[in-house]
Amino acid sequence: MPCGAAPRDPRQRSFLCSCGARLLARYDLERARGWSRGSLTGRAPDMWRYRELLPLFDGETPVTLGEGGTPLLALPRLAAHFGLRTIWGKDEGQNPTGSFKARGLGMAITRARTLGARGFIIPSAGNAGGAAAVYAARCGLPCAVIVPRATPRAAVAEAAIAGARVFTVDGTIATAGRVVAKVAPQLGWFDLSTLKEPYRLEGKKTMGLELAEQLDWTPPDWLLYPTGGGTGLVGIPKAFDELRAIGWVGGSGPRYVAVQGEGCAPVVDAFLSGAETTTGIDNPPVVAAGLRVPSPFAGRQMLKVLRESGGDAVAVGERAITEAQRLLARLEGIWTSPEGAALVAALGILKDRRRLTADARVVIMLTGAGIKYEAPELPTPIDLAGSPDEAPGQVIGVLSRG
Repeated sequence: MPCGAAPRDPRQRSFLCSCGARLLARYDLERARGWSRGSLTGRAPDMWRYRELLPLFDGETPVTLGEGGTPLLALPRLAAHFGLRTIWGKDEGQNPTGSFKARGLGMAITRARTLGARGFIIPSAGNAGGAAAVYAARCGLPCAVIVPRATPRAAVAEAAIAGARVFTVDGTIATAGRVVAKVAPQLGWFDLSTLKEPYRLEGKKTMGLELAEQLDWTPPDWLLYPTGGGTGLVGIPKAFDELRAIGWVGGSGPRYVAVQGEGCAPVVDAFLSGAETTTGIDNPPVVAAGLRVPSPFAGRQMLKVLRESGGDAVAVGERAITEAQRLLARLEGIWTSPEGAALVAALGILKDRRRLTADARVVIMLTGAGIKYEAPELPTPIDLAGSPDEAPGQVIGVLSRG
């Protein structure tokens, strides 16, 4: 503990330390050094295959829908577009709930159920609320979700159809978080707010464990992460640190890049100014919903990750995000979320800053499926007028002209 407090009993429900700092799950890494990589052979291709580095007790059954095991896709045409040799995209949109939030909420709800939770409540700007509702339903417990009014409709629908009570408020996820902080203790429900309990982080950490395995235990040179609450930007480095401690990964890397939206970029602002922690943003614009986090709880920890890894921080505009969505879909066939598209936009900025060399091995974390969001502005479909017999000629004429 930063304050010197004694470690908590992992069989007791825990949220923040008495000093207000976040709590982290720690493992007997010396004992884990006897864990062989060969033991992964034959295990299910989901996030629970790394059980030895997860906060599960013997015999504890996960609340699961098959989350994890998302593909790491080579993106050669996108790489050529930016003059890079290698870009991979980890497509988290293929998780059960269409985003990486399935990992964190699956883990948090698994642990909370074991610890006797009677219900769950969560503030969300989008996908987290839907994932919480789905996993709460999976284990038969009630859930409430507090969201800003600008939250994407698909995320609200996901929570509602899973039986959660959804409440909307004026403001941002920070506003929703203040409501949750007052309601949770009065109801006795488990508060699932970002980094205010130790288990969502452990679920997000599995992205790093999977990535290491998919790259044959060799870290990439750079990893770009869309940064709102920043759980993954803390969790993925934790994964690599633990893998190094047990001897499965060597060397250094990756360098981490936080990517945020212009006008709501507290991590970027603090990084570029040399500040030790983030400062809240008043009245941020409506950018990609998952990036609209004006006061991230783990600001200090994220800045530490960026600086110690030799990384960077980039803010991108809304128009650049929309253009990047179309670019990735056109070149590689992936319709990613606006948050994931922000990373594509950031690649050009990093090239202009000369941070990325041509031979760099780069991973972008595509955190959600674009289909869960309102589509960007698209070309109008071509109307085939006249009789059905005339339609083939019209199609051929258009396609022949390019």
